[in-house]
Amino acid sequence: MELILIPDSLTTGIVAFLFICSIMTSMVTASFGVGGGLLLLVLMAMWVPPAAIIPVHGIIQFASNGGRVVLTWRNINWKVLAAFIPGVVAGSLLGTLLLVQLPAYIWQLTIGLFVLYLCWGPGLPKAVLGSTGVFIAATATTFIGLFVGATGPLVAAFIKQIKMDRFGTVATQAAAMALQHAPKAIVFGFAGFVFQEWLLFMAGMAIFGFVGTWLGLHVLRTISNKHFHRLFNIVLTLLSVRLLWQAGSSMLN
Repeated sequence: MELILIPDSLTTGIVAFLFICSIMTSMVTASFGVGGGLLLLVLMAMWVPPAAIIPVHGIIQFASNGGRVVLTWRNINWKVLAAFIPGVVAGSLLGTLLLVQLPAYIWQLTIGLFVLYLCWGPGLPKAVLGSTGVFIAATATTFIGLFVGATGPLVAAFIKQIKMDRFGTVATQAAAMALQHAPKAIVFGFAGFVFQEWLLFMAGMAIFGFVGTWLGLHVLRTISNKHFHRLFNIVLTLLSVRLLWQAGSSMLN
């Protein structure tokens, strides 16, 4: 099996730029809990072919979030994660059966509006934040993530409702997203996507992403819990507004 560092659709300059972006976006997520994955998806979409963007981005994000898990595992809320895992399995199986392409504006509107509600609306009832609620949220976001690759803000907004300190939020979010991205290799492999051309590129993105995570966690240590949660809400709101703007533009065109 021949491995190549530069996929046919990219150039050396673009790969180098995306490696730097991997550092910066991983640093953003490690510092503020969310935002880097969606930003990296937008940047990669400029050059990575549409058929490759979701599976390739998914594997890179699995590695990036996995790096955060390694560095923050002591802060993970394992009770939340125990309820999240069965939902990931259920969402992946459902996605395997119904692998379709959703119109962009549908998921943009859905995610944008729901994230805004979770950030600024009334808090969710405690029953919703229990094991059953976490399972449903994991199933739905895992299923959606197989098609849109941008459910990080939605998962983050849900996890935000579970009161934790900044390290618990970042660690639990990283573990949840690593679990959601992991099945993409299997699902898209069954669907016929060939990862071989992208293996070294994804490995490079993962290595640079780990560097960004390490730097971002150092930044996180300098932020208080109060300021972190305020910044967390601001970043989520900006991401939501961007999604709603994109949805409106798509519907008008």
